[in-house]
Amino acid sequence: MERARPLARRPLVTLLTAAALAASGLTALTSAARAADADLARNGGFESALDGWSCTAGTTVTSPVRSGTTALKATPAGADNARCAQTVSVRPDSQYTLSGYVQGTYVYLGASGTGTTDVSTWAQSAPAWQQLATTFRTGPSTTKVTIYTHGWYGTGAYHADDISLTGPGGETGQPPAAPGGLKTGSVTSSGVALSWSPVPGATGYAVYRDGTKVSTVTGTSTTVTGLTPSTAYSFQVSAVNDAGESARSATVTATTAQRPDDGGSADLPAHALVGYLHAGFANGSGYTRMADVPDSWDVIDLAFGEPTSVTSGDIRFERCPVAECPNVESDAEFKAAIKAKQAAGKKVLISIGGQNGQVQLTTAAARDKFVSSVSAIIDEYGLDGLDIDFEGHSLSLNADDTDFKNPKTPVVVNLVSAVKTLKAKYGADFVLTMAPETFFVQLGYQYYGTGKWGGQDPRAGAYLPVIHALRDDLTLLHVQDYNSGPIMGLDNQYHSMGGADFHIAMTDMLLTGFPVAGDANNVFPPLRPDQVAIGMPASTNAGNGHVSPAEVTKTLNCLTKKTDCGSYATHGTWPALRGLMTWSINWDRYSNWEFQKNFDAYFG
Repeated sequence: MERARPLARRPLVTLLTAAALAASGLTALTSAARAADADLARNGGFESALDGWSCTAGTTVTSPVRSGTTALKATPAGADNARCAQTVSVRPDSQYTLSGYVQGTYVYLGASGTGTTDVSTWAQSAPAWQQLATTFRTGPSTTKVTIYTHGWYGTGAYHADDISLTGPGGETGQPPAAPGGLKTGSVTSSGVALSWSPVPGATGYAVYRDGTKVSTVTGTSTTVTGLTPSTAYSFQVSAVNDAGESARSATVTATTAQRPDDGGSADLPAHALVGYLHAGFANGSGYTRMADVPDSWDVIDLAFGEPTSVTSGDIRFERCPVAECPNVESDAEFKAAIKAKQAAGKKVLISIGGQNGQVQLTTAAARDKFVSSVSAIIDEYGLDGLDIDFEGHSLSLNADDTDFKNPKTPVVVNLVSAVKTLKAKYGADFVLTMAPETFFVQLGYQYYGTGKWGGQDPRAGAYLPVIHALRDDLTLLHVQDYNSGPIMGLDNQYHSMGGADFHIAMTDMLLTGFPVAGDANNVFPPLRPDQVAIGMPASTNAGNGHVSPAEVTKTLNCLTKKTDCGSYATHGTWPALRGLMTWSINWDRYSNWEFQKNFDAYFG
């Protein structure tokens, strides 16, 4: 377990090039728009939130505003310029004027896809509202242009208001008719299959669950996943084309099936305590023998199985040597203690990876070696399953890998295949848990891989395709809510470690679901609450982001009872939240079992 790394920042020196390009595209503004011209920008004053705009890191605020009641605020990060854009229908071979008001440092306003010369203009420093304006002419076959505003990487928030595009309107056509024939197909404990009749002129279909858009598809069928067992849901579908979205279809309902007896709960108690046991090292906390782990711990992750080389897939588990751990038990005693824990209803897993165990399954051979070597460890020690704790550079997305539902990158595809093979080999009782860092999961709300325009850290959100592909096999996801930089929550605010707020916001994202890279048409579905535990350090010695027992209690109260929530508003209440994970059992023992005692006091 280690700290997430920041995204790479683009050099500010490239501003000189950007300025030159902006100057070359700037032409004289017309004194007045022709009488037939209209303002084509949708919601240019941001009075309807971000309706019509697609933003990577934007929200609306009530101050400062140039006119009306709200304006745009967008915050660039180290590898994101906080671009907000919309596509507008225009006429070929026509003149247009783009203007808007901005505040901030390095704020840009521009148009792309013009068919002639794309243009932009910018303000290096605008402490008060400053108007930016530029003109362009469309090409002979251009019917759409994209207008946008953005800041610069890591230079602070900017504001924009009253953006307009003046010129002759394009032919927008008509939205398609509402789909008919919506019906349900197969229904499982976590998914419902839907199908409907095709609509002439539609280029896609938006799928709604309980009134909320959850996906957009091009075909006439889909399966809505991530649902809670034994729960009733309603579904609608609308048709989409360039002119807009149709009315929604008639509603159909379905109730998901009960979770099968061999489902993802793995016979865990309703509220479980998960901890990592330093089985191969002391790490300053001292060695804790398996037999000495208190009965409060329901899942014990042996740290760590590590590869012989980064790309070998050959995982080995070495017990702590006597020189480092003088009180280490023998292999026979260790195995006997594992059996005793299992007889008491506890689960003991091998955790693969950790800070030093970089694992990249780049080839089919590495995938197969991973399966055989992990199986050998599980069989030797009689373990219940596997914990995936891939960190650092283990998971990284290729530049063309942009859809978390259909991954292409070999290290992702091979890992999913390997885990499914292990699950098939050991059957329904196989316990699967994951312990990713926030960088690889919740950061995906803002960034996914290298991004649409490139330049982002390819590891951003890279766990999402793994979690999604294995969600029906997943027993527990316990994200490491520690050693983390600030992460944007669903309230579009950054949240930092050190209090209940961070854990509440990060967990709410997992239980609510979220659009990946800000794309409302590409939503990561929520996990079941019984699949989620919250990862916390056991003490200040264990990792950055430790919080007091009082803050742990506030976190649990908010998520399970909707009390003590503070400033963050959750999107639900989840009394079935599975529990807590900590790094580590050893560090908790070092701190007189503070973490364990608080868990026991809360859940009884």
